[in-house]
Amino acid sequence: MKAVGYIQQQAGLGVEGLIDLELPVPVPGPKDILVRVQAIAINPRDIKMRGSQRASAESPRVLGWDAAGIVEAVGSEVTGFAKGDHVLYAGNMLKPGANAEFHLVDARIAGQVPKGLSFADAASLPLATLTAWGMLFDRLGLPRSGGQGRNLLILGGAGGVATMAIQLARQFTDVTVIASASRPESQAWIRKMGAHHVISHQDDIAAQIKSQKLGPVHWIFSMNTTPASFTAMAAVAAPYGKIGFIDEPEGLDVNLLKPKSLSLHAEAVFTKPIFETDDIGQQRCVLEDVAQKIADGTLQSPVNAHFGTINAENLRRAHQAIESGTSIGKVVLEGF
Repeated sequence: MKAVGYIQQQAGLGVEGLIDLELPVPVPGPKDILVRVQAIAINPRDIKMRGSQRASAESPRVLGWDAAGIVEAVGSEVTGFAKGDHVLYAGNMLKPGANAEFHLVDARIAGQVPKGLSFADAASLPLATLTAWGMLFDRLGLPRSGGQGRNLLILGGAGGVATMAIQLARQFTDVTVIASASRPESQAWIRKMGAHHVISHQDDIAAQIKSQKLGPVHWIFSMNTTPASFTAMAAVAAPYGKIGFIDEPEGLDVNLLKPKSLSLHAEAVFTKPIFETDDIGQQRCVLEDVAQKIADGTLQSPVNAHFGTINAENLRRAHQAIESGTSIGKVVLEGF
């Protein structure tokens, strides 16, 4: 089968390390479905893992944790899926990724693609949707169908996860959504996604919250957490507020949390499949619910760029777009 991956383990491996490969078609285990991949999306996780895991010419490493495709075969213990079903999923970062013609995924974390939703739109949803959902409702505990008069601040609002977080907060809660972006085009994007208020994270966050009378903030969801932004978060947070992050921040002064009894929360979409948690099946439920709302127009697709077919050349360009730090929404590739 065709695939794109790398064959050298090297910290900071550049995009030139991504190459076209020919690999054997994998065989599903008891809980797996074998998917003929139709579309993929690119995430910052791909960039962080490029070159970081063991790889060689004999054992290439394939990345990719956003995919949609057609079920080709199912494992002996799989229920709810059959050959020909259209599915979407994020997968498991400890296993081979989905930048390949055929891919194995644990059936418990895959969802059915609803009629009317393209493979490209479906592939753009899993990682961003599941991360946003997990942070908003499982970690931060936003109230479903409630929260009037309370504020959510989303820092770094134009990427894939933030795009979905804004929409999910608007769709499933009554909280006021404040989101940050630094450029006119990214600010326009987050307004389109439904943010009530927009600030710039390149300017003084606390000063903007104060001048626009948007505080105190009850929940904060950070995409890129620095010591400076963390200080600002602690300053604008309400007493007993909650701060969530999805990156790997360093040098944070956690003592800033104590005066207001703030709590700090991490979210990783791969916790469920890696540790096979009791709630592993939640991913299917969330994906199918959100995908249906995208299909019927209740929510907007996060796709903002289509980079063509799935091959090394196009995947290199997609990685570069994410690495630039200026991409908006999700980048997808489709077909081999």
